[in-house]
Amino acid sequence: MKRVLVIYYSQSGQLKRVLDQLVDSLTKDEATEITWYEIEMEQPYAFPWKKEDFFDVFPESFRQIEQPILPPSQAILDKKYDLVILGYQVWYLTPSIPINSFVKSSYAKQLLAQTPIITVSGSRNMWIMAQEKIKKQIQSINGILVGNIALVDRTINLVSVITIVDWMFSGKQRKVFGLLPKPGISTAEILASKRFGDTIIKYLYSTNYQGLQKELIQQNAVEVRHFLVSMDRKANRLFGIWSTLILKSSPKRRPFLLKCFNVYLFIAIWFISPIVHLIHLLLYPFKYKKIQRDKVYFQGIK
Repeated sequence: MKRVLVIYYSQSGQLKRVLDQLVDSLTKDEATEITWYEIEMEQPYAFPWKKEDFFDVFPESFRQIEQPILPPSQAILDKKYDLVILGYQVWYLTPSIPINSFVKSSYAKQLLAQTPIITVSGSRNMWIMAQEKIKKQIQSINGILVGNIALVDRTINLVSVITIVDWMFSGKQRKVFGLLPKPGISTAEILASKRFGDTIIKYLYSTNYQGLQKELIQQNAVEVRHFLVSMDRKANRLFGIWSTLILKSSPKRRPFLLKCFNVYLFIAIWFISPIVHLIHLLLYPFKYKKIQRDKVYFQGIK
């Protein structure tokens, strides 16, 4: 009997739908036991978000400052697993506070140490640096990363900003203005996630995961758009400055600085990012080799 633990946190339910499809083949296999563990916070995060609450989690989220979580059941902790599937959201270019809080907990050390792990993320489009951070966390607790699947909203960047923000603050996955595409990972892509499970189960029984990530890449499990990699890196540097400034401020000054950060985000997304994109396109021929090296690295798990 192979034991698989699926650990996840999903506010809207989108990531849970992805994971349901992904483990479908494993669930139907009589020789595989699937256990689900949904991370729960002592102080839950509401969905849809209130705008002030959404911005208030920025500094702690980016700086990976954990918050108290409810413990997994003893039944989960008592078992040893052959594979862990870790599903996470991206908040502010970083694994979400619930995921970060779990990975830094004693429960993670107990469940993930010396265990093969496949990460599965569902995000708007910038997941690269968040995955780099989760890699370090897994390494720090002696987990063994054997695969990564990164599903995104494939809509044009600036269009997805509008649709995702509407979803976050309304709680409704709808066509904004009746014209724009629905936000999030497409239904077709969620349903097609079953193909990853078919691949994973083969490696689960071989107990040798070499080659898994290569097959997942061939199945379009990871798309690397270099412009977004560049934006992710630049934004991480600037988010580092903003988060430090806010965390060092007094409680009275924090709301003002968060409003300033809100304005900065608006300017960065709507005015700076198009300019950066244009520069990126102009420099693309000169950076082609580096871009290809980056693509290979970020598609991988090293």
